[in-house]
Amino acid sequence: MPGQVRILTLNLGSQAISVGDFRPQTGGGLVLRDYKRRDLAIESPGEPVRHAQITATIREILNELGIKSAKVNYAVAGQSVFARFVKLPSVAEEKIDRIIAFEAQQNVPFPIDEVVWDYQLVGGGADEQLQVVLVAIKSDLLEGINAAVEAAGLRPMVIGVANMALYNAFRYNYSDVTDSSLVVDIGARTTNLLFIEPGKIFSRSVPIGGSSLTAALAKEFNEPFAAAETRKRESGFVSLGGAYADPSDADVARMSKIIRSTMTRLHAEIMRSISHYRTQQQGKAPARIYLCGGSSGMPYMREFFQEKLQVPIEFFNPVRNVAIANEADTRQIAQSAHLLGELVGLALRAVASCPMELNLRPASVVRDHEIQRRRPFLIGAAACVIAALLGWSVFYLHAAGVFWAVKQQVDAKVDRLRGFQTRIDGIRKDATALDSVASPLLSAVNARSFWPQLLEDLNARLPKDNIWITELVPLSNGKPVLGTVAALAGAAVNAREPAATPITPARPVTGRAQSGGPAIDGLLIRGLYLWNARQQEVVVDYFKNLVGSPFFAIDPKNQQRVIKPTMPNNNEWAFPYELQLDLKQPLPLP
Repeated sequence: MPGQVRILTLNLGSQAISVGDFRPQTGGGLVLRDYKRRDLAIESPGEPVRHAQITATIREILNELGIKSAKVNYAVAGQSVFARFVKLPSVAEEKIDRIIAFEAQQNVPFPIDEVVWDYQLVGGGADEQLQVVLVAIKSDLLEGINAAVEAAGLRPMVIGVANMALYNAFRYNYSDVTDSSLVVDIGARTTNLLFIEPGKIFSRSVPIGGSSLTAALAKEFNEPFAAAETRKRESGFVSLGGAYADPSDADVARMSKIIRSTMTRLHAEIMRSISHYRTQQQGKAPARIYLCGGSSGMPYMREFFQEKLQVPIEFFNPVRNVAIANEADTRQIAQSAHLLGELVGLALRAVASCPMELNLRPASVVRDHEIQRRRPFLIGAAACVIAALLGWSVFYLHAAGVFWAVKQQVDAKVDRLRGFQTRIDGIRKDATALDSVASPLLSAVNARSFWPQLLEDLNARLPKDNIWITELVPLSNGKPVLGTVAALAGAAVNAREPAATPITPARPVTGRAQSGGPAIDGLLIRGLYLWNARQQEVVVDYFKNLVGSPFFAIDPKNQQRVIKPTMPNNNEWAFPYELQLDLKQPLPLP
C-alpha cells in the first residue's frame, strides 16, 4: 500500500505506552500494519510518569517503526481526566453551546480558565432530555504531556481520552450487539467501566488496577514495588478458590490468593457501579461483559469474573473488523488484541465519523492547527503578492523607458520656458516697486471716504428724539489722538435724515495699521439727551442700534463697557452721556 496516508495512534498509559501504525482501507475501514508497546519503569504505584521518560520511550518505538516525524492521534489516561455525564433539558440548537458552557463551569472542579474541556452529545432529541458527556483536564498537565509527545517528533491532531476511544472501537467492531454491555478496562492504576447501550453510554473509573495488585504483593512479601511487579508478571494468576488444588509453590499459591482478594474488591466496585447505573442512569443490567486492559490478560481473570458476575464474559477484540496487513506480526497482534482498543478507536477518528469525537487540544496545538489551516491561504496570498510584484516590475520597466523619452522632450521645452521665466521675474519686480509707490496713494483715497461714511452711519442710527451728539474724539489705545473735534459733530451728525442705502465702509487699513504702527482704533462719542419719560433709556436705544454697525466691534451683552451714563435729576433739562466704541478696522495715523 505504498503512497497511502499513514494513521499513527498513541496510547499514553500510566505504566505503558503503545503505538499503532494504520492505513485507511480502500472502500472504508482500517488496516493495521504494525503495533509496538513498551512498559514504563515505575518505582512506586503513585509515582507520576516523567515527561522525559515518555519522550524517550516514544522515540524508541518510532525508531523501531522507521518513523522520524508524523501526525498522531493520541489518548491520555482516564485517571488524568475529569469526566461527568449530565442530563440537560431540551433546548433550541443555538442555545446548546451556552447551556453546556454553564454546566461545565458548575461541574468541573477547577476554574474553567485553568482547564481544557470538551463535550459530546450522546442522546436526547427534540422532546427528550439532552445527555451530554463533559470531559476536562488541567491545562498545565495537558501542556506537559503534549510537549513530551511533540519532543519525540510527533504532531498531535486529535487528543482523546482513553476510555472514550475504547467506546469508539467497541461501536465499530460490535455494531451488531444490541443488548446492554459492560466493557471492563483493567488498567495499571484504575479500572474503567463502560456501560454501553444503543444510543446510551456511561463511564465510571474505579481506583483499583494492576498497580493495586503489585502494591498488595509488595506489602505481603516485603519487597520493592519493582520486584513485586516482576513476580506478578512471571507467575501471577487469580486463584480459582473452592475445591481447586493450590500450586506446589507456596509463594505462588499465596500470591494467587492475594490477587483474588484484590480482584474481589474490584468485583464489589463493579457491582456497586452496576447498581448506580441502573438506579441513577435508568440503564439496564449488562447482558455480557468484555474484558480488556493490561491486567485482564492475567491467567484465570476471565474465569474469576465468570464465577462472580454470572454473565457471559469474553475478551474485547478491537480488531474484529480491522484488517491485518501481510507484513504485520499476526501472532503478536493476536496475543495483544485486548490492549489495542484505544489505538483502534483513535485511528477511526481519521477515517470515519465516530460516536465520540472529543478533542482536548491545548492552546499550543490549537494555534498550530490554526496556522496549518491558514497555510494554503497564506501561500496563495504570498504567490499573489509575488505575481503582483513581478507585474509591477514589468510595468515600471516599461514606464521608465517611456518616462525617459518624454523627459527628454520636456527638458527641451523647459529650457525654452526658462528664458520666459527670467523675463517674467523682471516684470514682477517692476510691478512690486510700482505697488510700493501706489499703496500710500490708494490708502489715502480709501481713507478719504471713511469719515463721511462713519458720520453718516452714526447719524442714521441715532434715535429721532431727545438725543444728540456734541463731540467725537478719535482714540488710539484708549487715548485721544486729537483735540476735541466739535466740528465733526456739526450739522451732518445732527441731521435726522436716515441713509438711503446700507453703508459699506471703505477699507482704509493698510500699511502701518496692519504692521502694528499707530492707528485710530476707537471713537469716543459725547452728547446730551433731554429730560424725557424714558430718561437714559434713549442712550441704551442708541447703543442697541450701533450693535449692527459695520464700523464698530460691540459686544451687545456688555453695554457697561461702552456706555458711561449720568443719572438725571429734576434741576436740569439735559444730561450728558458717553459712548466709547472700538473700530472693527483701525485707521492708520498719517
